[in-house]
Amino acid sequence: MRSASGNGFDSSDSFAVSGAAERTARLHDIPPSITPSHGDDSHLLSRIASPADVKALAPNELAELCREIRTTLLAYGHQHGGHIGSNLGMVEATVALHRVFDSPRDRIVFDVSHQSYVHKMLTGRAAAYLDPDRFGEVTGFTNPDESEHDQFVLGHTGTSISLACGLAKTRDMEGPNSGIGNVIAVIGDGSLSSGVAFEGLNNAAEQGGNLIIVFNDNEMSIAGDFGGMYGPLARLRASGGTAQPNLFNAFGLDYRYVEAGNDVSALVAAFEEVRDIDHPVVVHIHTLKGAGYDGEETHADRQTASASPVSFDSPTGVHPTDNVNHSEPWHSDHCNLSDHEPHEGQCEASHWQNPDAAIGKPDDPRKHYGKMAMAALEPRFAAEPGLVVISPATPGSNGITHEFRERAGAHYVDTGITESHAVAYAAGIARAGGTPVVATTASFFQRAYDQFFQEMSLNRSRVTVLDFLGGLSGSDNTHSGAYDVTMFSNIPGATMLVPTSARDYLADLAWATAPAGSADAPAGPVVIRVPGEAILTAERDATLLPVTGGQIADRPQSTSLPVSVSSASGGISAATVRGTVSVTAQRAGVRHMLDWRVNQTGSHVAIIGLGNAYPLAEQTAAALSADYGITATVIDPRQCTSLDSDVLESLRDGHQQVITLEDGQLEGGWGEKVTAYYANHHVSDGSRNPHVLNFGAAKEFTDRVPLGELNERYGLTVEQVTEAITRCF
Repeated sequence: MRSASGNGFDSSDSFAVSGAAERTARLHDIPPSITPSHGDDSHLLSRIASPADVKALAPNELAELCREIRTTLLAYGHQHGGHIGSNLGMVEATVALHRVFDSPRDRIVFDVSHQSYVHKMLTGRAAAYLDPDRFGEVTGFTNPDESEHDQFVLGHTGTSISLACGLAKTRDMEGPNSGIGNVIAVIGDGSLSSGVAFEGLNNAAEQGGNLIIVFNDNEMSIAGDFGGMYGPLARLRASGGTAQPNLFNAFGLDYRYVEAGNDVSALVAAFEEVRDIDHPVVVHIHTLKGAGYDGEETHADRQTASASPVSFDSPTGVHPTDNVNHSEPWHSDHCNLSDHEPHEGQCEASHWQNPDAAIGKPDDPRKHYGKMAMAALEPRFAAEPGLVVISPATPGSNGITHEFRERAGAHYVDTGITESHAVAYAAGIARAGGTPVVATTASFFQRAYDQFFQEMSLNRSRVTVLDFLGGLSGSDNTHSGAYDVTMFSNIPGATMLVPTSARDYLADLAWATAPAGSADAPAGPVVIRVPGEAILTAERDATLLPVTGGQIADRPQSTSLPVSVSSASGGISAATVRGTVSVTAQRAGVRHMLDWRVNQTGSHVAIIGLGNAYPLAEQTAAALSADYGITATVIDPRQCTSLDSDVLESLRDGHQQVITLEDGQLEGGWGEKVTAYYANHHVSDGSRNPHVLNFGAAKEFTDRVPLGELNERYGLTVEQVTEAITRCF
């Protein structure tokens, strides 16, 4: 078992602390006395304006710089949150990279670029981590709009080697005039398991020339590292880099191993050895994820403990730990979710840290509805051996808890960061008669677009897709789910359901995962867009649904299948999901799942709210009634795969306007199909051709814009929709 060499603070060291840092540095007992202040030139980090300043430091100052960076990251995590764990492990490596190489002439490509916080600190952006008033100035990923030292906007994973190959190719073709020196790809923290990473390795060996691949091996992915490659990597670590088979040598690549991945001097020496090398080389560095977290206390202890001096064991802030090489199945410790109680080593919770201000708040929609889905599926495992939940990493973020995974056993598979493989794998399970459920974030599913078309839809594979974080959100520009409807709803043969309540969500899940041969089971893949913030908020406060109060008629369902109901307190467990819902079908076959639901019948105006935009439909109808005496028809379409022509035709009588609301990209989206329907089915009686207004998002990337601000930008507010309706009258 590996134990990290101790790096840390001496209790005699002290820093000033801002008031905000003093208030929030509590859960992990980071005493105010060791949190560096911003704007204090007595500290090294505040004096680093560019990599040149790193090069100017004396060799014995590098450890001190690492210590200050690590302290800054710990305080930043408490106040702002983020991908702190991976960056704590990369402190020394990043300092060494900028000590040895000459960015931006030497091109450094970070992958996953959530490992780039330290890089940002060393390239003129330290204030964005030191000063709470400036935390919003930088994204959590590399971005050329911020700095010439950032090569690409990267929020997904596995592409750094391919990108580096492209940079190196142009350099080698153009020669000295290219302005490009060394090309360095920094990969790791689980990203090496991505298929595209292996494609990049394959190309790098063939291409030749200067290309340095730094593999950050912290023995973790997000929830753990999974796959056959990790056994050989473990043997490489155990042997000091000499064991065979060596997967990098197998590609024809040169290889170097650095065990002391949190020793800045060792890393400087290793990088100096490969600087200006004339062929591709992999530098495999063994780091400790979360290096600097104190994992000895329990969550409860940290909530009540008072700040006191913390004694560390080496100059740069890394504790010794035994939190590695666990024998239990998930290759990580027993943390429940991925955003609290982080600590060193193989700790799932260190992947993403919520700020202290979020501790104790109710689950967000991803966790809330994710837990609900898992609670509904779990009782079925014993009777349905082919029912399998697949997560291409990120399980905890989507409510797939550690406890659920333990109980599920072989019914749960984490494929690592491999979305394309996960979907194709699910198609294989379905072909064999199993019932796969693939769950991850909407923007990550973009990586599997070809598999959705070919392996899943073209083959009519009975795959259920749980699409988390679909729709508008305050996410950064790499994680926006605003494009999921345009993607999924236009794939032939796939059905996309967009539930607007927990009840509908679970009924959709039960229908989509009905065992083969069940009455009215779908004939092909089903995508379920997991409800978002607007739906969960309305479920917690029924006054936000003024038309129905959240009380809607049972949706048609022709079979009895296990579903879950949430308890009044919002808690979800296996004990709450043993009931069934049985509703007589209004129509035979699959069609009943695609019928639109009319929740209020009115005249003059019909408002159709898709998914997360449905509460806005009810609120707009209430405003029209209160302010203008108009009783609007309110419709929940429940899906965006097809149009309900019966409903659309019925609106010709008595409705001058049809309003569509969607919280996704308008162009190529769902609402325009309603407009096209009436345009393509024009009738001679002009009074029976309603005017259609579409409300949705512009075709653009947005970066960390609050959801409320986005709704204002796109006209998705009660006031703006009401004004547009009445203006037409």
